[in-house]
Amino acid sequence: MFVQACETFIKRKAEVENLLADTAVISDRDRYQSLTKEYSFLEEVELTYRQYESVQAQLESNLEMCENDDGHDPDFMELLRLDIESLEEKKKQIELKLKELLLPKDKNDDRNTIVEIRAGTGGEEAALFASELYRMYCRYAEEQGWKIEPMDTTATSLGGIKEVVFSIIGDSVYKKMRYESGVHRVQRVPATESSGRLHTSAVTVAVLPEAEQIEINIDPKDLRIDTFRSSGPGGQSVNTMDSAVRITHLPTRLVVQCQDEKSQLKNKTKAMRVLRARLLEIKEKEEHDQRAKERREQVSTGDRSAKIRTYNYPQNRVTDHRYNLTIYDLENILAGSLDQIISEILAYNYHEYIKDKFGPLATA
Repeated sequence: MFVQACETFIKRKAEVENLLADTAVISDRDRYQSLTKEYSFLEEVELTYRQYESVQAQLESNLEMCENDDGHDPDFMELLRLDIESLEEKKKQIELKLKELLLPKDKNDDRNTIVEIRAGTGGEEAALFASELYRMYCRYAEEQGWKIEPMDTTATSLGGIKEVVFSIIGDSVYKKMRYESGVHRVQRVPATESSGRLHTSAVTVAVLPEAEQIEINIDPKDLRIDTFRSSGPGGQSVNTMDSAVRITHLPTRLVVQCQDEKSQLKNKTKAMRVLRARLLEIKEKEEHDQRAKERREQVSTGDRSAKIRTYNYPQNRVTDHRYNLTIYDLENILAGSLDQIISEILAYNYHEYIKDKFGPLATA
């Protein structure tokens, strides 16, 4: 269980505390900074675990009083039961926080992200669902306190989206959003279907950690930059200036564009951010392939070519195929309550990590 993992980390905290008092460590600036950062993390683990222990002790005490009810006042017993419900929920939240803390850190966890949504098979129905996924992520970002920044949108005349590119800015964005990369399928009767036949359409989502300028060095000579006039649904002109920007990276043939700003300079800046994110993805994929990680780790990175999730309207069902997870709450999930899926995914990865680190009995 995670208790064993917490105790291991608390023991490590005492070791780090002793190291930080060592003059040899203090004189080694890099090592001292690294240990200080580790100590801060371990301190948070211990503090959260102590909160968990306190809540668990209160819960056990209240449960014991309930079991040994010797004619207590009914009002008191009702308050006791309400307190037990509150403590159980608090315990659940602290346990979830602990599990997230104990997951190994990814170097990209705290990065902002570039998200690309593209309609796939299914024509206008796929475009309509792409717009619904975009709204879902916008609402989820709002719940998390993140900021959405649109970068490029190609809409359809019926209100769908052929393609939308946007950035999400905030704390731990990539840590949670990374699991959204892949093919999202929708099964429903489209509004455009007169016979009432169930259709299956697909939308592709790519989640890219945003690259810093110093990480990806782009030679200006490798770029071809074109400008054109921004347009909305049906080719309607958004403005009369050639403010939209299309950038082609000649060595990789990657093409990015941005037209959501009225300023050509702002569109170019945003397009370069998207280009750097895509180049970083290519670089990390090459490194990942060279390391030849295990299949489990490959799945958890969220390969965008894989069919990861199905949204079934008739059954009010959302199924994540990677983790054998099914939730019958489609309406709320599309309304932005995505954490009920992501928290389960994080918990799954936590159990796999603990099992690898401490053995199969550790997750029992």
